[in-house]
Amino acid sequence: MVEIPITDQEFTLFQRLIYKIAGISLSDAKRVLLVGRLAKRLRQYGLSSFTAYYRMLASGDHPEELQTMVDLLTTNETYFFRESQHFSFLRDEIVARRKNPAPFRVWSAASSSGEEVYSIAMTLAECLPDTPWEVMGSDICTRVLAKATAGHYSLARTEGIPPGYMRKYCLKGVRSQAGTFLIAPELRQKTRFCQINLMQPVEAAIGEFEVVFLRNVMIYFDPETKAKVVHNLLPRLKPGGHLIIGHSETLNGITGQVVAVKPTIYRKP
Repeated sequence: MVEIPITDQEFTLFQRLIYKIAGISLSDAKRVLLVGRLAKRLRQYGLSSFTAYYRMLASGDHPEELQTMVDLLTTNETYFFRESQHFSFLRDEIVARRKNPAPFRVWSAASSSGEEVYSIAMTLAECLPDTPWEVMGSDICTRVLAKATAGHYSLARTEGIPPGYMRKYCLKGVRSQAGTFLIAPELRQKTRFCQINLMQPVEAAIGEFEVVFLRNVMIYFDPETKAKVVHNLLPRLKPGGHLIIGHSETLNGITGQVVAVKPTIYRKP
């Protein structure tokens, strides 16, 4: 198969395009990755250059292909109970000190393939057995949202799930589904997933949340984009609610609308 080359100018066009749509800063080191992931799309349409593919995307006539391009260039690395201290804080500090019997809502704002959402759901199922709760997951990538909605994973992904939770909330597959597991229906019915581009103002229709997880996504953003994303997201966080970010991230210099409770955990006054 003949490799389709990309010029410096073409790579710059795609850097600007993915930055404009998703706020992702593609470094020059990602050039090989971009070519590897998009070359098959050029072949799909019989295009001989990245310029021709860019023009097709920029025309506005192929929104579904633009989404495919975004799906292919976004990174979706996640696993169950990643940075487990956050789930302990959710259980032992946020929920344990809560006195309001109203439904408890959590938003996983960069949910990827759903592992974070279901980790939150297992935690809430344990510590809020008599209180209504909901976890909403969102992502810009439609491919991972479809996987998240299905709640169907390889057994190789179970590392991190406490054994008791595994027995209680995960259904091991048999026969043709051997080697996989399904998140229990009673958990999945309390979760929902939708596509949200955090680069755009977030619609008020999704409601407000007591806790928002925005973890391990801002590492791909420059300071201006981080500020924009947090600004778009914070109106959906209730006063007194908590914003949780990844351990390699900080909001220092990004926003003054929340105060630090401890590293990576912030509270909206």
